Amino acid sequence: MALLEVEQLDVHYGGIHALKGVSFAVEQGEIVALIGGNGAGKTTTLRAISGMHKPSGGRVTFAGTPLAGKRAHEIARLGMSHVPEGRGIFANLTVDENLAIGGYARRDTAAIAQDRTRALELFPRLRERLDQNAGTLSGGEQQMLAIARALIARPKLLLLDEPSLGLAPQIVQVIFQIVKAIVREGTTILLVEQNAHMALGVARTAHVLEVGALVASGPAAELARDDKIRKAYLGVH
Repeated sequence: MALLEVEQLDVHYGGIHALKGVSFAVEQGEIVALIGGNGAGKTTTLRAISGMHKPSGGRVTFAGTPLAGKRAHEIARLGMSHVPEGRGIFANLTVDENLAIGGYARRDTAAIAQDRTRALELFPRLRERLDQNAGTLSGGEQQMLAIARALIARPKLLLLDEPSLGLAPQIVQVIFQIVKAIVREGTTILLVEQNAHMALGVARTAHVLEVGALVASGPAAELARDDKIRKAYLGVH
């Protein structure tokens, strides 16, 4: 059984049919990428999976548990962390306070401390800024904080929505190197990313969304060689 199974997922926003029968699976220990243009339904897919938006049809199963009717905090307690587009940090709290929020649902104090230490090893810039308000961090540092906070929840599955958005290329490279390290350490990742080059470069499997529907799926390396995908999303003509 896959860690995450999405079957015939439908989502409506009022009269807009935002997702149309989307189905895919995420296996334990892999990076799966969702790519597509603006308005394709990538963010909506993550929000529906994590409980931030109620699907109008279909089925989502996580670690063998059907998620129908569960709220976002209940899904988080099952072992899913969601780093939303725009990062979702608490700007008026310090870096240290933001990190502490990552462990809010846990009671294993010693293990939380270990995970916090590991997160700061992955993102050493944050160690230098623990007493600084999160809102004063650079965009790249805020993205690092958002991912580090999510990791302190010790997720089985990490949903990452547009981690490269608005960041300088050298910072994007750092973020994606850390994403690969996170997976090597046992966390599975479902990645939404408009930078198709980066997404297909790190993912094992990828799915292409257009106007709320899946139009292509397969090994990421194969999709990166597909002429239609290259022309539409990689800027190759």
